[in-house]
Amino acid sequence: MTDVASETPTDPLRDKLLAEVAALPGLPGVYRYFDADGGVLYVGKAGNLKKRVSSYFQKNHGGTRIGHMVSKIVRMQTTVVRSEAEALLLENNLIKTLNPRYNILFRDDKSYPYLKIASHDYPRMAYYRGSVDKKHRYFGPYPGAWAVKESIQLLQKVFRLRTCEDTVFNNRTRPCLLYQIKRCSGPCVKLVAPEDYARDVENAVRFLEGEQQEVMDALQAQMMAHADTLEFEKAAEIRNQLGALSRVLHQQAVDTGSDKDADVLAVKVQGGRACVNLAMVRGGRHLGDRAYFPKHVEDATALSAEEDADSPGQTVSAEVQVLAAFIAQHYLEGGVPPLLVLSHPVDKALIEALSLQSGVRITALHQPREQRRAWLDMAVKGADLALARLLAEEGSQQARTRALVEALDLSPENFDSFRIECFDVSHTAGEATQASCVVFEQHKMQPSQYRRYNIEGVTGGDDYAAMRQVLTRRYSKLAEAAQQGEARLPDLVLVDGGKGQVAMAREVFEELGLDLGLIVGVEKGEGRKVGLEELVFADGREKVYLGKDSAALMLVAQIRDEAHRFAITGMRARRASVRTGGSKLEDIPGVGPKKRARLLQRFGGLRGVTNASVEDLVSVDGISRELAEEIYRALH
Repeated sequence: MTDVASETPTDPLRDKLLAEVAALPGLPGVYRYFDADGGVLYVGKAGNLKKRVSSYFQKNHGGTRIGHMVSKIVRMQTTVVRSEAEALLLENNLIKTLNPRYNILFRDDKSYPYLKIASHDYPRMAYYRGSVDKKHRYFGPYPGAWAVKESIQLLQKVFRLRTCEDTVFNNRTRPCLLYQIKRCSGPCVKLVAPEDYARDVENAVRFLEGEQQEVMDALQAQMMAHADTLEFEKAAEIRNQLGALSRVLHQQAVDTGSDKDADVLAVKVQGGRACVNLAMVRGGRHLGDRAYFPKHVEDATALSAEEDADSPGQTVSAEVQVLAAFIAQHYLEGGVPPLLVLSHPVDKALIEALSLQSGVRITALHQPREQRRAWLDMAVKGADLALARLLAEEGSQQARTRALVEALDLSPENFDSFRIECFDVSHTAGEATQASCVVFEQHKMQPSQYRRYNIEGVTGGDDYAAMRQVLTRRYSKLAEAAQQGEARLPDLVLVDGGKGQVAMAREVFEELGLDLGLIVGVEKGEGRKVGLEELVFADGREKVYLGKDSAALMLVAQIRDEAHRFAITGMRARRASVRTGGSKLEDIPGVGPKKRARLLQRFGGLRGVTNASVEDLVSVDGISRELAEEIYRALH
């Protein structure tokens, strides 16, 4: 590995960087560029590291995206590998791990569900998410929960396998409703012979593996055998099973022909965004599709286009780039079927690398015929619709942000990163007061940045004092950091309330030396009706009524309601903890959740624990005399 680093991008640094680049070997490998803050700018692969990396530094790229990126590079790492296939796999592994700024990045989605047939004398079907093991049998992955549940219902109709938990199964004395409606054969009370149930399980497995015709032939033979031995009731049961199976196969939306496992991938790029629609065929059944929307598409594709301009004859379309990134990242850890049907051709080296890694010979088709063409057409249509829906939603979200900015006459430095923080206070008759702060940024709510504040030391029900406390706690350190250029203040601060709350916010901001123009109160309108809210300002401006159909007011109401919801849920949880005495007990060193639960259960609640003597406390499992004495002291 080669590592080039420096503190600041000076000319001597660039000379040193160029010297390191010149010393790179002409071998396959992967390179990473870092900025001054240690952030990863770009991850790339090369068949010849020296030639590829040198191309970034041998000319003046001007104001292009390449030039902008190269100007930020202060550190570089390279890793030499044995082949271009290894370089490709390592590149995409690093992209998923490092989240570079100029690479197409798909969210690491490990949420695919499976249909599980659990090991048991009478195996059960179950919906499952998580890592698989060899103890049970798993089928999938499926594109969504609905696809698994639909398959389970199908198997219940045809093969009547159980779905109940083992704890329920082991304790039943009579069959449940599923037996009555012919969705289960009643193994819990031995209404089906073990060998018959095992045969149903095996037929269900073969059905899931795509052997539908073989299953029907076997059932047909069993029915005739029972008829020949005059077992007409058993023959009738199998006849009903065959009828159910025939109806199920007839109702399948897509006839997949002879292909058992395949993934169909269609890509659409428009308006700086992209969509990859993945449709799954498993066990010969088309299970539905799922849309994926990668990040950094505009920067990555523009960067690649500029690179292609320097290498005539090697142009790669944005669609191919996005599709190749999805294939490499999505199948990096396995789970790739033997057939990929693609809307655009990708590099054969990518498919070969996946084949080598997975141990499965993978075939990629981009101009399919007959049934495969029908699959692809469906996937393409799905990608078109999903991307159009995303662009429409993002367009409306941006329109609402712009409407608010214009209505309040704001001038944010960056419209796309316009940030709003909204505060609300919640309590029940002064009990368990909590304040919430929710964040709106990049035209959407950012739940990962939400915060709750427990309000202490104020009179119960004094919302003004609570608001003062939360704003002081939120912005005292942030104001200092912002003055030093180490943090960014929001572009707008919303408080749920009218003149009183705004006046309190004004006092806090004046004490901290912050701009009063940031504060806006959301005051209930006449009759407290939704749509009649007015905005109250801390800098002396007159109140503003935006109008009930205003896009700006819709955005304000959305953010205010989210702050209210977040505050209420936190308050209720805290109130419940206070009422059960949980917080008082857990504040005692040595008393964790398990010991707390034992104490509350033994003595019937916090009052009972408080009235207990040291000897009584010692009698509880896990409570030593020293801990009992500590609990007694803490509660008296």
